[in-house]
Amino acid sequence: MLRTLRLLALAALALPLTALAAGFEEGRHYTELAFPQPVETGTQIEVREFFWYGCPHCYTLEPTLERWIATKPKNVAFVRTPGTAPRWLVHAQAFYAADSLGVSAKLHPAIFKAMHEQKRPLDDEASLLKFVAEQGVDAAKFKAALNSFGTRLNVEKAKRLNEAYTINSVPALVVDGKYQTSPAMAGGEAAVIKVVEHLVQKAQAARNKR
Repeated sequence: MLRTLRLLALAALALPLTALAAGFEEGRHYTELAFPQPVETGTQIEVREFFWYGCPHCYTLEPTLERWIATKPKNVAFVRTPGTAPRWLVHAQAFYAADSLGVSAKLHPAIFKAMHEQKRPLDDEASLLKFVAEQGVDAAKFKAALNSFGTRLNVEKAKRLNEAYTINSVPALVVDGKYQTSPAMAGGEAAVIKVVEHLVQKAQAARNKR
């Protein structure tokens, strides 16, 4: 009987540690933002990725992220926002130009592949125009979109979002304007998806209490 009681006591002491190990810690796996930002996805939970085409970690995350996007919960809306450090701006323009022409599905993975597998920098307008033409996109239309007023507005908006979320490295994932995580914080590409799913549930629970 005494031995049984000792075992039960040890199990009770171990339980909080086990629960902690199985969960995610604020400050370790993610951060809760001091100044939450409004989201653009209405009743859906917003998951926003900040990325740069030249970032090797963004490229490594991309396949895992694409698989998750294809199976994400219905209450989640996924949004991409390019990083806006000075040398990244031409790639931010390319992202929004592709979006405006409806060719993101073709160009988004192609730009990543070209920069990381083929080692093409694509860091100016001329190299981008040559590249998109190789992908079957009208270079003249892409040039017009690249320099359009709409693209400039979107880049300025991206700059404000990068500042609001204090993005200083990519990839970064922000859930519902409140919680921020990354593969570096979570412990890898697969782990960050689990953290994001946890934060989606946390955000939905908070919304349900309103």
